[in-house]
Amino acid sequence: MRHYKKGRKLGTDASHTKAMKKSLVANLFSNDRIKTTLERAKEIRGDVDRVITWAKRGDVHSRRLAISALGDKNLVAEIFTKVEQGMFKDRQGGYSRIMRLGTRRGDGATIVIMELAQEPVQKRKKSEGGSGAAAKAAKGTKAAAAVAAAGGTAAAAEEAASEEAATVAAAEDAADEATETAEVTTEDAADVDDAVIEVEAVEAEAEEAAAATAAAEEAEAASVEEAEEAVDEAAPAEAVDAAEGAEEADAAEDASAEEESDKK
Repeated sequence: MRHYKKGRKLGTDASHTKAMKKSLVANLFSNDRIKTTLERAKEIRGDVDRVITWAKRGDVHSRRLAISALGDKNLVAEIFTKVEQGMFKDRQGGYSRIMRLGTRRGDGATIVIMELAQEPVQKRKKSEGGSGAAAKAAKGTKAAAAVAAAGGTAAAAEEAASEEAATVAAAEDAADEATETAEVTTEDAADVDDAVIEVEAVEAEAEEAAAATAAAEEAEAASVEEAEEAVDEAAPAEAVDAAEGAEEADAAEDASAEEESDKK
């Protein structure tokens, strides 16, 4: 059973945890900032505050306690000197702060930066309300002003009510005019719809005529192409016939010439 064993285990045994906490506190006072896990930072926060409290006391017994906690005489002397010179003078606690950086890849531990809060504390400004008697007098004056303004408030309410009634009457008149205008607009809209239907019919007839014209032009173009192809096909045949006729005429002339030469 863990009697008289308060604190986080941090995944180690007692001696390892004690040594690790002492090392973390010493590193924080040496470097003013360390990077560690959230659980370890929370565990050493009390030890850091305790060492600074001993340094504020400044006596020999406190110095010996600090040396026992940190294990470094030179570091303890440096801490006591800084505190004696005025560091943490205005602070009554909370000598460190923890800033989270995110989770660590692998085990998902929360990584933080823990640092010493060395800047001076800004004291709050006192309220400018004055003493209690002055505050009570101010409250009485405000109450009297509210009572005096009550009569004027009632008259203003009556005027606002009359203005609201006039506004309602004007709104009703505007609504009647809008209704009449809507009826007239409905009749005009019916006439417009008829005209739109007629225009659409005319456009449909025009589209049909255009389609017929386009079909006629396509048919005419097709017939012209067919005629040209027929001419192209007939032309080579006529050329062949003409060439054959010319050859026969040349042969006849040659035969007649040979006959004449034989006669001679």
